[in-house]
Amino acid sequence: MNTLVITSPLVQLNSPYPSGAYLTSFFKVLGFNSQWQDLSIKLFYEIFSSKGLKKLFAITEKKALQLAEKAQFSGDEITAENLRNYIFQKDLWINWIDWIVSILCDGSKKSGREKAHQFLFSPYVPRGNRMRNYLNNLNRSPEVDDVRFLCSFALADLADYITFVFDRNFSLIRYAEALTVDERSFSQIEKELDSPVLNEFLKPVLDNLYGGESLPGKLAFGERPTPFSGTHSRNAFEEPLLVCISIPFAGTFVPGMYIARYFKQHFGKKVFVVIGGGFVNTELRNARDKSLSKYLDAISYDRGYGSYKELEDFLVSQNKNENSKNDVSSIYKMRLFINDAVIEPQWENKTAEEFENKITSEIMPDYSDIDFSIYPRVCDDSNPMHRLWTDGGWIKAYLAHGCYWHKCAFCDTQLDYVCAYHPVQAEKLYNTLLKTAEEKGVYGIHFVDEALPPKTLCDFALMNSKNKNPLYYWGNIRFEKSFTKDVAAFLSYGGLGGVSAGLEVADSNGLQIINKGTDIDSIVSACAAFKEAGILVHAYMIYGFWYDTPQTIIDSMETLRQFFAAGLLDSAFWHKFMLTRNSTVYKNWQDGKIEDLQPIEPEFQASEKSENDEIFAQNNIHFAGEEKYEKFGNGLDAAVNSWMHGEKLEMKVQRWFDFPVPNPTVPKNYVEKCIEKYEEKNKSVIINEKNIDKVYWLGGKLIQTGDEIKWNYLQEENSRHNLQLENCSLESVLEGLKPESSRAERENAVMTIKKDKRLMKVIELLHGNGVVVV
Repeated sequence: MNTLVITSPLVQLNSPYPSGAYLTSFFKVLGFNSQWQDLSIKLFYEIFSSKGLKKLFAITEKKALQLAEKAQFSGDEITAENLRNYIFQKDLWINWIDWIVSILCDGSKKSGREKAHQFLFSPYVPRGNRMRNYLNNLNRSPEVDDVRFLCSFALADLADYITFVFDRNFSLIRYAEALTVDERSFSQIEKELDSPVLNEFLKPVLDNLYGGESLPGKLAFGERPTPFSGTHSRNAFEEPLLVCISIPFAGTFVPGMYIARYFKQHFGKKVFVVIGGGFVNTELRNARDKSLSKYLDAISYDRGYGSYKELEDFLVSQNKNENSKNDVSSIYKMRLFINDAVIEPQWENKTAEEFENKITSEIMPDYSDIDFSIYPRVCDDSNPMHRLWTDGGWIKAYLAHGCYWHKCAFCDTQLDYVCAYHPVQAEKLYNTLLKTAEEKGVYGIHFVDEALPPKTLCDFALMNSKNKNPLYYWGNIRFEKSFTKDVAAFLSYGGLGGVSAGLEVADSNGLQIINKGTDIDSIVSACAAFKEAGILVHAYMIYGFWYDTPQTIIDSMETLRQFFAAGLLDSAFWHKFMLTRNSTVYKNWQDGKIEDLQPIEPEFQASEKSENDEIFAQNNIHFAGEEKYEKFGNGLDAAVNSWMHGEKLEMKVQRWFDFPVPNPTVPKNYVEKCIEKYEEKNKSVIINEKNIDKVYWLGGKLIQTGDEIKWNYLQEENSRHNLQLENCSLESVLEGLKPESSRAERENAVMTIKKDKRLMKVIELLHGNGVVVV
């Protein structure tokens, strides 16, 4: 069978979304021919190129000037001026856009470094409102290093123009996201498919890649000239091309359906179109609207491995008996839209589950179809954690599928992506990622786990250390007691550069209510440990829980302020709580365990509902009283934006709001006291024969000066007197304890320590200054 995996646009620009890497790899393991096409980056270049902007301005110039005139007439001179500026500068935008993108693509063959100087200082370059604001707010003379920011804001300025003048649903990251989230009816979403950006820019991408009769040659699967004649070894009949469209976010759904429709309209039964991905898994689990059959043949849920394995057998039977409805049977976690019928999935299948779990631990991402040099590394914020996210071409992978905790009340704990925890083969993954890095010239790894498992993460760090630390990586974790000062130092030594995690509620009582499985002391300890080890830290916050009051929100905000003031966080972000159908809290409400929660089940308005409509996106549920917390959003966002730039850290949290709020009840030294507990705990570590096997030396080379030994650890010089040993060299023992030492060297060092009690005491004395227990 031949398969085509497509990433629906638009996702984050700097790296390809990983679902394509895993699906492509999986199909190859099954013996299929498979290609991965990232249409997100393809659509980006179709718009943000000299050719694309020529087309854009040709279509929109007249309307832009009309809108400017209308704004001027209504007294909105700023909007009128901004719109005219786009048209005044259209030739500059067209001439410069390729250089702007080149500057942001560090690995591209076309160097933009020299043109960066011109882009900063010349008066003959385009300038949008966001670009001018950036320069005006610098409070210093601009430097060439500011150009990456200017180029990033140039893309944002052009995106603003597209949204205002051409396509209201356009966003540089996610297309029509608000539409997809807000609408409950597919028929309402369907009306937006023929929108300007999709018709004028995405369709030409599809035409170029797959248009007309050139589809077979365009795909070119190996030695086979056509994807429709090649067969799996046991099949001697014509198989359809399996087109798998990944829809990870709400903002990729409308483009994904546009792509699906394109394939169905152009190739009919020669293709079998399936959608899947994060948005599908959460929002479309009950999507049964028969009109979907115009766009697709099936919806795949969760990982998909078991589903696609069964799908091959189904397609075999369909091709042998094309007109028979009796042969249509259900498939594991895949809803079929066949012969005007909707065939429900098998939600349980032991054989399929066992296969899926096995393949999950074995499958490795395949980026062979990706050219990382064409992905722009944008810079939209000077905050180091935000730069980490976007200013790098990250290879994305996961150490484990699912979350090892999977008990948080607000999370989709009923769904596979959370509750089905399965770690991968860490050594195989490391070797795969290292090979990919060497082939692609990209040495950054973004782990996309729900929560990185500490033990497996340490194993990965050890493997990286033994290879001289070529990989630099970051990902999502849980703030918990497993991440001690020693573990954080070890992970940093092994290449970990940043972590993000859900703090959610900076209040012990709130953490218990949402069943977070940790406490403020543990969270403070983990943050302190990471920061001491030079690891960037980001926290996700949530407000507007069903139990929240103004007091709980203000207390959580004050505690977060203390985190920033103490230097424990680099950045944070506030999310408003959204009740979901697949969360533990909703299940508890159904079971009568939460009386003060009142969900509001969605209903159609009579004017919206068509004859065959069913409620479409069903996971998000409103609840009574949720709107009363919306007013806190602006103040919370403004505060955290200042704090993560080191500003207004001492300002009272009440002053961030333009309405009365209670004073915080949190002690002013709350976080400071937690840090003191953390420091005391680190002093109490004992090293003996029971844990010596877990000891590592992370310090630098020892230098002997008289009876004093000096070394460097965590960028600080350390020294000790009278550490001479009679029967062995301390330096050789410590070298054997380094993570990169061989197994024989390590075993010899550990054995030497176990035989010498004084040496054991010396090792314990060095704890916290280079010696760690992992």
